[in-house]
Amino acid sequence: MTDAVGSIDMPDAEDEAADSRKKTRKGGKRGKRGPLGRLALFYRQIVAELRKVVWPTRNQLTTYTTVVIIFVVIMIGLVTVMDYGFQAAVKYVFG
Repeated sequence: MTDAVGSIDMPDAEDEAADSRKKTRKGGKRGKRGPLGRLALFYRQIVAELRKVVWPTRNQLTTYTTVVIIFVVIMIGLVTVMDYGFQAAVKYVFG
């Protein structure tokens, strides 16, 4: 029994008795397959997921790549300027 949403409470004795009477299944359909069957299932699932992917067009890919390269160049410039600034500050403080 739970008092509030998300609270954890110990199950009642009658719930435990009902759970112990239920038959438990071990493995289901996947439990009956051998290693090669599971590997084949894994491969089929990968192919099915890759078919769901929306692949970018050549134009989109070129745009995304250009944006990333420009961003990286800007960040390199920013870090370089900060590095030279810190270098000058350290030389000023420590002589």
